[in-house]
Amino acid sequence: MIEQFTQELIQLIKTLPPASIYLVFLAIAYLENVIPPIPGDVLVAFGGYLAAESVVGVVPVLILTTVASVFGFMTMYWIGHRWGEQIEQKQKGVRVLRYIPVEYLNKVRSWMQKWGMGVVLANRFLAGTRSVISLAAGLGHTRISSTILCSTISSVLWNGILLGFGWVVHENWRLIGEYLSIYGKVILGVVVLYALIRIGIHYYRK
Repeated sequence: MIEQFTQELIQLIKTLPPASIYLVFLAIAYLENVIPPIPGDVLVAFGGYLAAESVVGVVPVLILTTVASVFGFMTMYWIGHRWGEQIEQKQKGVRVLRYIPVEYLNKVRSWMQKWGMGVVLANRFLAGTRSVISLAAGLGHTRISSTILCSTISSVLWNGILLGFGWVVHENWRLIGEYLSIYGKVILGVVVLYALIRIGIHYYRK
């Protein structure tokens, strides 16, 4: 379903004038932080291909996707700041957020207690955890200025890498999506393995 949505969106983008393409990238970069299944990374790589074809400018795409990513991150930060405790306690009034796994949220909070803003700085590189990290940052009431700075740096680096790869591989930009899928699975595996090791150490010490 996600792949079909991606293909349809790509076909739509190909028919749009440059100004509208920029708006699509802006919207996707924002929404993929709020609605994680949206394949924002693949589309940023596609943006690199379009830039290589001189359809759009690589710098405007980088700026727009970075700004939108930060706004998306801070939207989830605000939700965590405003309703974080209700999310943790699964209280009424936040039904739309009940899909958030509390155990996962607590795990990310433990990361932040250990590594601080480094988790926010690395958030774009931690596939599958971005929304949870922003929620955890809001729940932990991290300093807004530092949070914006770290999320901006993370977005610039990650989006820049994707755009660069899309530019270099050109017509083969779809391969980036396959590598991103593998990368995401590796990151998820590392996270699960880390969690299991910590649980094992905890019970061993007890």
